[in-house]
Amino acid sequence: MDSWVFNKIAGAVLSALLVAFGAGTLAEILHLGDHGKKSKPGYELPVVADAKGGAAAAPVAFSFASVAPLLKSASAESGKEAFGKCRACHTAEKDGKPGQGPNLWGVLGRQIASNPAFPNYSSALKGQSGPWTFEKMAAYLNNPSGAIAGSRMAFAGVKADNELADILVYLRSLSDSPVPLPN
Repeated sequence: MDSWVFNKIAGAVLSALLVAFGAGTLAEILHLGDHGKKSKPGYELPVVADAKGGAAAAPVAFSFASVAPLLKSASAESGKEAFGKCRACHTAEKDGKPGQGPNLWGVLGRQIASNPAFPNYSSALKGQSGPWTFEKMAAYLNNPSGAIAGSRMAFAGVKADNELADILVYLRSLSDSPVPLPN
């Protein structure tokens, strides 16, 4: 078979495939398949309506008061397991090297943005004063960018109070002399 005949056969096969697969797409483009319904382009995001059926309510602000009572019964072992999602960026071993974020050994009670082995703190964190308390850490872990605007910690946050309490108790255990639990 010469190349001219082969090209004609290949062209016929490709044309048939184009018609077979393109007909459905062409029908959608021409709106033949929607039976007269108007279609709206895009994707509508789900919105939670308030109790009165109105627009979405504003997100509830974080309150440490809902986490504090859970700390006494929280499990460091469960916190270690939940900390697994943090290991992508943080290490937790004593004298451990930093990762994308600082090593978290002894973080509770330590001054914010003060680990000398980690020079890459954001200016937002460097602008904070005081130590990491349970309250500050809980708010930060719940919503990093909401608690400290300009933070580079790309993490959606821990929303479940019991999981947050477990992580806090685990972080507390990462120390030679753990800070006392809040009253």
